[in-house]
Amino acid sequence: MIATPSFTERFSTLAGNYDVVLSDVWGVIHNGVASFPEACEALSRFRAKGGSVVLITNAPRPGAVVVKLLDRLAVPHEAYDAIVSSGDVTRAVMAARPGKAVFHIGPERDLPIFDGLGLSFVPYEAADYVVCTGLAHDEFETPEHYRELLTRIRARGLFMLCGNPDLVVERGDKLVYCAGALADLYGTLGGEVFYAGKPHRPIYDLALERIAALRGRPAPLTRVLAIGDSVRTDLKGASDRRIDCLFVTAGIHAEELGDRHNPNPAALTRIFADAGLMPKAITRRLMW
Repeated sequence: MIATPSFTERFSTLAGNYDVVLSDVWGVIHNGVASFPEACEALSRFRAKGGSVVLITNAPRPGAVVVKLLDRLAVPHEAYDAIVSSGDVTRAVMAARPGKAVFHIGPERDLPIFDGLGLSFVPYEAADYVVCTGLAHDEFETPEHYRELLTRIRARGLFMLCGNPDLVVERGDKLVYCAGALADLYGTLGGEVFYAGKPHRPIYDLALERIAALRGRPAPLTRVLAIGDSVRTDLKGASDRRIDCLFVTAGIHAEELGDRHNPNPAALTRIFADAGLMPKAITRRLMW
């Protein structure tokens, strides 16, 4: 078994090896309630030294809408050059299916993802396909609340476009279910699912295209670092693209690892071994 990397206390010790950072958002630079000032400072300092930062998020909203959320959470614009969201990828997939009738599963706050696309929203019985952006009431619902509905949708053989592949996300000090949990359940029922965000390739391709436009040329993957807190999305997505990953432990896996501030090394080794993946480096929280 490959040994788990030792902890890197400061991003500054790694930063010189990279020109580009693809940073996760939720769990790395904020928790849905407040931003993490040290993480924002670390990304700002990386940019000040000539690096480029693209925030890559599974938020099921267009990047422009994510900016407004980050503004409310006091994430400074100096911390990033651009944002690429699963919402951006989702919009591209929907735009390639003009004139189709859509059944939406998700909260009203996700409706901006559909702006300007001219889609028709209908009950599932009349839909051509389904777009899932989350649970309508994620503060108390679970995927099991949707099993009957998804079973009926599956009986119609509808394709599902998943606008957020995350299973759960931190909101303050609790975890809430995301669209990925519903999409995975639909998949177990035999349904066809397209996942728009991490760890799947389309969102990385879009992010790297954005980097090439920003820097005037493509970035060698050896000079790109992904930063994230999820084994399933951030670490796997980076590994699949052969991009190094700095893994943040004080995020979505914090409770699983035993202590948010001092994770259990054996538990950490186990989650990497179970996934068959290993990050380039590990840090508790992103800080310069």
